Amino acid sequence: MEPKDDPAAEKINSGASGTLYLCATPIGNLEDITLRALRLLKEADLIAAEDTRHTRKLLAHYGIHTSVTSFHGHSGPKKLEYLLGLLLSGKDLILVSDAGMPGISDPGEVLVDAAIKSGVRVVPVPGPNAALAALVVSGLSASNFCFEGFLPANKRTRKKRITSLIKEERTIILYEAPHRLLKTLDELLEQLGNRRLAVARELTKHYEEVWRGSLSSALDYFRRNSPLGEFTIVLEGNKNEVREEVKTDLSTIASQVNSLQAGGMPRPAAIRKVAKRNNMARNEVYAASLVRKKDEEQ
Repeated sequence: MEPKDDPAAEKINSGASGTLYLCATPIGNLEDITLRALRLLKEADLIAAEDTRHTRKLLAHYGIHTSVTSFHGHSGPKKLEYLLGLLLSGKDLILVSDAGMPGISDPGEVLVDAAIKSGVRVVPVPGPNAALAALVVSGLSASNFCFEGFLPANKRTRKKRITSLIKEERTIILYEAPHRLLKTLDELLEQLGNRRLAVARELTKHYEEVWRGSLSSALDYFRRNSPLGEFTIVLEGNKNEVREEVKTDLSTIASQVNSLQAGGMPRPAAIRKVAKRNNMARNEVYAASLVRKKDEEQ
């Protein structure tokens, strides 16, 4: 008889009702999937996927032919009832997101909640996760952190959420889409100050990049290099102890002023904004911009 704590002893269809497996899938590199996940994906009665087209590519790569159905943010109550009914009838269901761990920043948590309330066994199948991958390579503290996911789209709610992070001492992890990255970096800088951060994109993929520095420098960098891919932002928490502020070189300060002016902002307003961002006096920012101008003339 196999020991109960042996992973190989796990059997599909072992109870009166089925089991809901929360299966992590690769966030980029298809090799980042566990042997256990592959076995369960083959043995399950049905796979519920955020995007069936995306999931079928993964299944095809590994020669898995299990039936797939959709479950996403626009799935209505009837789809939830259907999946729950299958579980209660004894079917085993695997829930997957487009990438990473299901239930994190996707609608999977709705199904998980319903399954638990109905007495269905829910089992995690751990694996890749963009937030944790970015955290451990960020260079920032990983001993205490908080995950905020995507910031709200509503302007007022968004500002309130960022404001609530001002006193947060733990490392902060955020997800962001490429077309909103600059806006988010600008708002974080404006409200939280010039903190250290790491910006990770396309983790485990061919064009993987982890950029490290300060918020002001990140803003300047991604203004010059158009954001591409999905981003994870790892931001330093508020530090109560006295420490040296993040230093920003004069060239970067001048670039920030020039960028704002290029966007149509008057020079005095641009200098005021950059001074506020970097905790500098306005005359220091003005002097930095003059030095840059002289260098360009030479």
